[in-house]
Amino acid sequence: MTATARRRGAAAVLDHWHRAAAWRADWLEVGLATGPADRATAEHILTRFYLRQGRGRPRFTWVDSPTAALEHTAGIPGHDDLHAWLRPQPPAGRPWFAVDLAAGWSRLLAALDDAADHPDLEPLRHVRKGDRPWPVLPPVPAIEAGVPLRVVLRQGVRESLRTALLHGVALPVRAALGPPARIPVCWYGQQDASWIAHHDILRRLGLSRPAPRDAAHLDEWAALARATGWWWPGEEVCVLVERPARIGPVGLTDDPSATPARAPVEYRDGRHFR
Repeated sequence: MTATARRRGAAAVLDHWHRAAAWRADWLEVGLATGPADRATAEHILTRFYLRQGRGRPRFTWVDSPTAALEHTAGIPGHDDLHAWLRPQPPAGRPWFAVDLAAGWSRLLAALDDAADHPDLEPLRHVRKGDRPWPVLPPVPAIEAGVPLRVVLRQGVRESLRTALLHGVALPVRAALGPPARIPVCWYGQQDASWIAHHDILRRLGLSRPAPRDAAHLDEWAALARATGWWWPGEEVCVLVERPARIGPVGLTDDPSATPARAPVEYRDGRHFR
């Protein structure tokens, strides 16, 4: 590759990043939204999830906080149960719906990763020797140092949003609910935005070409994140939490080594988590 071609390639990669950063900010707003949930959309999408796994439409129970949800989650497996079913030799019998859902979600993530095969995601030039890792830098310096756009977007979109929304909001709330082994498997709705944003942005940039079915499933997860807070998928009852009344402040950082700041969260029933 000539020097001129490298400069043009670097300019295109920088343009990809600047566009991605704007969309990342939109997804942060989704993760921090405090308006009422879109119950109709959430229930419609979750019904599709149940039907896809051979179940009927569940009953939906809406509550105002994760604490209030726990009394409705009897019979939903915990993480240890989930992992047992995902081993090469799972238990006998039919798995819980949450297990089937997690397996389908994992397959979707693998398919979306495979679909991100655009040449712009790869390094413009060889800058490593042997198996040394890529330098951990903020996005623009990383691009200027030759770090592949694939790595920059993973750190600058997925990991940045994960730090802000999961480590800054969702996981501290979850930890306050009790020991992890006692909390049934749940999904975080709006605070699952990190992986959704990553693949949504890759597709919007034209860097990923998922199969139509996988693209449709990504759209469903994106719409669900925009519609609701946390949710627990039981066999016959799906428990959903209204979005919080207040969150924050939470900010994004382009420093991959930054320590996540915990944000105060207040739910609609008055429960506070700090």
